[in-house]
This record gives sequence, C-alpha cells and structure tokens, in this order.
Amino acid sequence: MSIGNSPEDDRPSIGRALQQARIAAALTVEEVSSSTRVRIPIVHAIEQDDFSRCGGDVYARGHIRTLARAVGLDPEPLVEEYDADHGGRPAPTPAAPLFEAERIRSEPRRPNWTAAMVAAIVAVVGFVGFTLFSGEDEPSNTAQIAEGSKPDKTAAKPTATKPSDPKPVPSESAIAAAPRDKVTVKLSAVRDESWISANDHNGRRLFDGLLLKGESKTFQDTERIDLVVGNAGAIELFVNGKQVEDRFGSGQVERLSYTKGDPEAG
Repeated sequence: MSIGNSPEDDRPSIGRALQQARIAAALTVEEVSSSTRVRIPIVHAIEQDDFSRCGGDVYARGHIRTLARAVGLDPEPLVEEYDADHGGRPAPTPAAPLFEAERIRSEPRRPNWTAAMVAAIVAVVGFVGFTLFSGEDEPSNTAQIAEGSKPDKTAAKPTATKPSDPKPVPSESAIAAAPRDKVTVKLSAVRDESWISANDHNGRRLFDGLLLKGESKTFQDTERIDLVVGNAGAIELFVNGKQVEDRFGSGQVERLSYTKGDPEAG
C-alpha cells in the first residue's frame, strides 16, 4: 500500500523523508541495509512508500523506526503518520493478572519438622510407658521372682525409635523455578527500547506495544507463547526460568515461539 501527501499537508511522505535523510547523510541503500539488517529490497520499497513487503503493521513500524535512527531522524512522527494512514494502531490488550511476574512463582509451603519431631518423641514415650505398665500387670512373673526363680533375661527390651533426620529445605533456586505445567516467557529491554507482540496458543493477543529501556513484560500460557520482537538485540529473554542466550542483532526483527520445558532442548 502506498502512502502519498495529502492535499492539506505538504510534508514529504514517510518513504520520501527517509530517502532525503539518507541522501543528506551521504549513505547508500546498501550501507543502510548493512547497519540495520533490513534487506535491500525492503529498504527500496519503504522509500517508495510501499509497505506491503514488510509482512504486517508490526514489522512496518519496526522497519520505520530502525531506518529513521540509521539516517538521523526522529522515528516517532513517522510512526504516527504511518498509524494515521493505516487506520490507527490497535489498542494494546492488557495482560490478565495471571501473567503478572510477581504472581507467576509461589513459594511452596515448608514442612514443619519441629512438630514432626515432637510427635515422634511422644510416640516413643507412650510406647515405653505402655510396655512398663504391661509388665507390672502379670502376677505370674511376680510370683516366680518371689520364689527365687530368675527372670527371663531373653525378654525383649523396648527400643526407643530415633526420629528420622529432617529432610533439607528446598533451595532458593527450586523455590524460584517457573511452573513446569506452563510456559513462562519474560522479556526485558536492557539495551534499548523494543516493540513486541505476544499471543497465547489460541491466538489471543496478550500485548502489542513498545517496551521502553528498563521495562519488562512477563507472559504465561498452558501450551505456547508466540512472539514478534523488533530490535531483538536490545532484549534479554528468559523462558521457563532459563535465560536464552543472546543471538539477536540490533534492529533485527524476530518471530519466536516457546512451549513448556527447556527452551534449549530439541
């Protein structure tokens, strides 16, 4: 779809503004493509106000921001112009409380070993007392001792049962582990801002918007989380409690999908 100048606005179009800024910066299309990792045909198409090769609005906004920074322009007015010409930006869907980071991990209840040890000691004392009182109630044994007969030394003596050692309390790492029956994805913009789109396994939109530097978002689903991440090199990614090694470049757009289990497996 091509964006042109409206009769009321004599400003250059998005593509024209990017092209003029690139020429003013003495940069070639090849140099811009190399620095932003946006393919040369897409750079040419955007400069002609053709966004059909971007793969959707999320990618188009990401490419506009990346190219604008590369040629020294403020990307926000260009993105706003793109949204105005394409029906506006969709309203972000707020994540349900289930996806809030602070509610993802719950600390398991620790066993009360003090109560268990007290109960074991009470049981041992009761057993010893019962055995002693049971021996006094047998008159035949008492008569034999009075007549000089020796008591049977082979009789079994009560043995105190030593309470078992308490099991170790789960480590902090085990307490902080992500739930195994769900997939948990956390994204943090640690190097620069990034734009992200997140869907659950039913295709329901969980988030679509800009993640500013220093901000984090956490998503959780029972089956799968699908992501589209712009400027992926700025993101620190954790999946199911494990950090995914940084293999993305600055300005790169990535489409990712994660399920339960180890993200490195398979």
